[in-house]
This record gives sequence, structure tokens and C-alpha cells, in this order.
Amino acid sequence: MAGRGIRAVVVWAGALALLALFITFGKPLAPWAFDWPRAAELPAARWISALMRWLLNDASFGLFTFRDLTRAVAAVIDLPYRAVLGLLSGGFGALPPLGWLAVTGLAMVIGHRAGGWALAALSGAGFLFIAVFGQWTSAMVTLASILIAVPIGIAGGLALGLAAHRWPGLNRAITPALDLMQTIPVFAYLVPVLILFGFGPVAAVIATVIYAMPPMTRITQLSLSRVPSELRDLGQMVGCSRHQMTWKVMIPSAREGLMVGVNQVIMLSLNMVIIASMIGAGGLGFDVLAALRRLDFGAGLEAGFAIVALAIVLDRISQAMAQDRPGARAGHSYLLVALAVLVLAGGLTMVLPGAQDYPAEARLSTGTFWSDVVRHINVNYFDALEAVKNFFLLNLMIPFKRFLIGLPWLGVAALLALAGWRLGGARLAALSGGLVVVIAATGLWEEAMTTVYLCGIAVVIAMLIGLPIGVLAAERDSLWPGLKLVIDTLQTLPSFVYLMPAVMLFRVGDFTALLAVVAYAIAPAIRYTALGLQGVDARLVEAGRAMGCTRGQILWRIKLRLALPEILLGLNQTIMFALSMLVITALVGTRDLGQEVYIALTKADAGRGLVAGMCVAFIAIIADRLIQGAARRARARLGLET
Repeated sequence: MAGRGIRAVVVWAGALALLALFITFGKPLAPWAFDWPRAAELPAARWISALMRWLLNDASFGLFTFRDLTRAVAAVIDLPYRAVLGLLSGGFGALPPLGWLAVTGLAMVIGHRAGGWALAALSGAGFLFIAVFGQWTSAMVTLASILIAVPIGIAGGLALGLAAHRWPGLNRAITPALDLMQTIPVFAYLVPVLILFGFGPVAAVIATVIYAMPPMTRITQLSLSRVPSELRDLGQMVGCSRHQMTWKVMIPSAREGLMVGVNQVIMLSLNMVIIASMIGAGGLGFDVLAALRRLDFGAGLEAGFAIVALAIVLDRISQAMAQDRPGARAGHSYLLVALAVLVLAGGLTMVLPGAQDYPAEARLSTGTFWSDVVRHINVNYFDALEAVKNFFLLNLMIPFKRFLIGLPWLGVAALLALAGWRLGGARLAALSGGLVVVIAATGLWEEAMTTVYLCGIAVVIAMLIGLPIGVLAAERDSLWPGLKLVIDTLQTLPSFVYLMPAVMLFRVGDFTALLAVVAYAIAPAIRYTALGLQGVDARLVEAGRAMGCTRGQILWRIKLRLALPEILLGLNQTIMFALSMLVITALVGTRDLGQEVYIALTKADAGRGLVAGMCVAFIAIIADRLIQGAARRARARLGLET
């Protein structure tokens, strides 16, 4: 074991020494290894743009053109969307929409059916919060989009997962596509969706489905593969057909796992509401985006908390539905109660106008307070804030940025290929090195290195803050419930909300982006550290105490070592969160791949946006695969897997 460690140190020392020599003396000898020759750049953006033009103008399927197909899909989605929107917000001619009292009552009925009185109270409180803070109309527009996008995402993910489970060849074919769908920034495929389906809520629903469907597909595959073979054998013994085996045996047995997928579709759909508002979704997402443009932190925060309230209610209801609650009444009983609520609310609306629209005089607002707080800090601590920003920019960020931009793409590819070979063999080496070469070949090397520089510093800071907090929460059980609530809120709060205070305090630029990314990405660093430490076998801890280890020795020599795979998973998720947030920080002036994606969106340039988005995805895939390889080696070294 010691010899293997020494060999690894020698290999890495030699590789780094060669890279340093190449950086110092290699540019005059091989300038192409530093700057990819423009004549040899991969014209992927032109190819994609040409493909989009062909699809819109020339592609046909028999009697129907591709444009006819997109119009048909849009019409199929638009019809139920208009119906739900009219029910919740716009009404139908002379018939008004459901008022806040009716919707809140229905939410409480659904909550009680799923989880009893506690969940009913939480559901009612969530919708009451939205009404009291004056966010009702926008929230109902957002809810209408969610109620259409979520069933489509669930049905599509379930069907694709079933097909992939049934046909292994399809599974192998769609896995890279799912990887790209989950790692390409959402902005990147807003452009082709906008081109194909136009500006409006239908395009927003389709973009939301694309973003939210992959987890449902993966979880469906995983849940079906975990159905006990005994149940499948029993189904075959009693003569089940293929259809019966799927829907009578497999799906019911995998219900708990599938409901996790449903929950993920709901949460990811809610994460999309602000980005989808850029192509016409409206609702709370548009309110947050408009507040960001006005730098109105208070208004943006209130709209963001309304999204959080919706997310909490839908999340808790979907989690509760995954479990069969004993003693629950039949569904038709709740249907009768729901009808009674609608009739009662309709009657009250005719008598009390406040039952339809929450009375304006009874509404609350804290927007001015939060805006005043940020303004006070900005006015009274301007010099201190500028000093902090300049210290980080001059001493850390700018030097690191210059170093990364100056690296040769060939040296980076070789170094990452070596890391892949050490952690996962030839296949991972080829993937890691090959993707670096592809990024360089697109002509976006400088933008990619800028992305890596911002993401790298943000991840290091997030881990330096998150690890100690996670350790403290794991060591003191009383801290974890409150901290978990804070983390859950941070992860449901729209990412755009993080930008507003950072911009108001530090204006636009890389430091502002860094702060927003750290705030958004810190949650998984804390969560996985705490969960990893809490999952350490108590018997090993007791064995350490019996041998006379101090509390510090137990933490450093037992708990942290055994929790290392989970901590690495937390690092992986922190990187993914940071990359997803970096694309959004393009709005505050960063000059990285996210800026390329955002410019492509403003110019409706599908090729440029998708190429930049794929480069972000390649960075994410390299980091993900290398960290997975490191986690596997850590587990094997600790004897946690064979």
C-alpha cells in the first residue's frame, strides 16, 4: 500500500513538472497547443443553426412538415393550459376563476387526503401566505404551468424509463442524452425551443418538461430494476401478460421509488419558473426577473418566497402520496368534500367579495423593509464592501483567472487523461482528455477556462464553509433539524434571488457572480457532509472509544475517513450547482460560457447557445466522472465495496 502511494506521488510530481516546463518553454515551439488554430475550429454552431433552419423550412414527414408537427404539439399543450389558466386565474367569460378561498380549501382537502391534518394545515398555510403577501394572481399563472408540465414530464419520463428497462440497447443509447439534458444549461435549449414553438407559455411548458423529465426516466429505470425477482416470477406463474406484468406487478411494486421521481419533476419544474418566464411563462418567475432588472430586492424576495411556498406544499403532498396512509378514507369521499368546498366558497363569493380576491387592505408586504436593509448596508458600509471585493479580486481571482487562461489545452487534456486513467482506467482517460480537446476545438477555450476559474473558486469556498458546518451539525444532533430547514429553503429559493442582494451591494462583475454561486452551491456541501458523518456505523465509533481515542481522533481518523465517499458526492453536487448558477450569473456581466449562452438567447442563435451549453456540460461530465472514480476508490480502500 505504501509503495503504491509513493508511485502515485512520483507519477503526479512528474506530470506536473512536465506541464510546468511546457507552460514555460512550449509556446514558441508549439503555439497550436495553447491556442487552437482558428482554421481548424469545429464549425458545430453553424451545423446546428443550419439544422434548425432545415427543420423549420424544409423538413417534412409525408404530407406534414416539421412546422406542422410543432404547431400540433403546441396546440395539444395549449388547450389544457388555457383551461387550467382560466380555472385558476382568468376565468371563462362571465364566469370568474376560482378564488383564493376555494383554491386554499381544495389544497387543504388534498393535503388531508395525502397526509392528514398536519399536511392539510401546511397546505392551507402555504396558499394563505401567497394570498396575504399579494402574490396570488402571479402564483396561479405559475401553478397553471406546473399543473400542465408536471403530468407531461411524469408520463414522458415513465414511458421512456419503461422502454429503457425493457430494451437494454435503448438504455445505452439514451444515457448520454440524459446526461446532456441534465448538464446543459437551461438557457442553451431555450433558444431552439423558442425558434420551434415561438414566444409564449407553451414554449415555456415544453422547456420545463425537457429540464424536468430526465430524473423521472432515471428513477423509473432504477425502481423497476429493483423490483424483487420473486414478484416477477410470481406474475409469470399466474399467467400475467406483458401489459399486466408491467401495470399490475412492476409499477405497483416500484411505487415508492416512482413517487420520488414525481417529486423531482415537481421541484425541477418549479426551479424553471424564472428561466421559463424569459420565453413567455409569466407568473412569479416574471415578477422575480422584473425585480432583478429593477434591482428591487424586496419585491424579488417576496415573489421568490411565494415560489418557495408553492414548492413546499407540492413537495410535501407528493412525498406523502408515496406512502399509503393507514385509515385514510376512500377517494370518492374526498371528492365529495372537495365539491362541498367549491360550493361553499362559491356561495361566500356571492356574499363576500373578499372570498374571491383577497382584500387589498388586509395584505402584507415586507418588500420595502428588505430593500431598505440592503440600501442601509450599501450606504453605510460602502468602503468596507469595496475593500473586501478588491482584496479578493486582486489577490485571488484575477491571478487565478490569468493562470488558467494561460494553460495549454493540450497540457490540460493530458493531465485530466492521466487523472482518468488513475481513477477509472483507459475509458475514463479517453473521456476526460477527449472532452477537453472538443472544448478547445469549438474555439471557446478562454470562456471555458473563465467558467472553470469562477466555478473552482466558488466550490473551494463553499466546501471550506460547508464542511465545518456539516461536521458541527453531525456532532450536535440538536442543530441538524433547524439547519436542514434552512438548507431546504435555500435549495427551493429561486437562484435569481441570490443575485439581487449581491448586485445591490457589489454591482456587476466576477466578484458578484462568485458570491451568488457560493450562496447557491453551499447547501449540498453541508447536507452531504452531515449525512455522511451521521451514517458512520456506530459500532466503529464505539470501538474507537474503547481503544481510548479522543473525540477529535474519532472525528478525524474514523468518521471523516468513512464519510469520505459521501463528502465526495457532496463535492460533486456542489460543482453541479455552481455550474448551473454560473450560467445565470451571465446577467451580471461574467465573460464565461454562461455569457455565450445568454448572448445566444438574446440573438436567438441556436447553434451558438447549444455549443456553449455543451461545453458547460462537458466540464460537468468530466468533474462528475472523475469524482465518481475517486469515490469508488475511496470505498474500495475502506472496504465498503468489492
